[in-house]
Amino acid sequence: MVFSQEYPFDLVELEQLLEAVGWSRRPIRRVRKALTHSLLKVGLWRHDPRIPRLVGFARCTGDGVFEATVWDVAVHPLYQGNGLGKQMMSYILDALDQMGTERVSLFADPGVVNFYQGQGWNLEPQGHRCAFWYAS
Repeated sequence: MVFSQEYPFDLVELEQLLEAVGWSRRPIRRVRKALTHSLLKVGLWRHDPRIPRLVGFARCTGDGVFEATVWDVAVHPLYQGNGLGKQMMSYILDALDQMGTERVSLFADPGVVNFYQGQGWNLEPQGHRCAFWYAS
């Protein structure tokens, strides 16, 4: 498996990944625009020189200095449970740290909040679907 910020995203393949994790379809034109305006885009590819396959994805928005927000974290169901989501989040936090980002937030569905808490994320005090990571 290979994490990359540089490898180009095939929007159809990204849509297939997001569908596989149960998300509703988004217009490709809007997805392209969102990716263009994202601060950071990370893909996780199954490394096969003939046919690389996108098996994980996440993106961040923000200024990269004071704030960043993690969005659209997804790992294909066939690859879940192997620590790849944790590795991807670690990769993202390292990349944001290298940019000098002070605070990172994310919004998560209730079913995956424990996943983030297990990695040291703190729940928003009012119990909403928001968690924060503070750089040390």
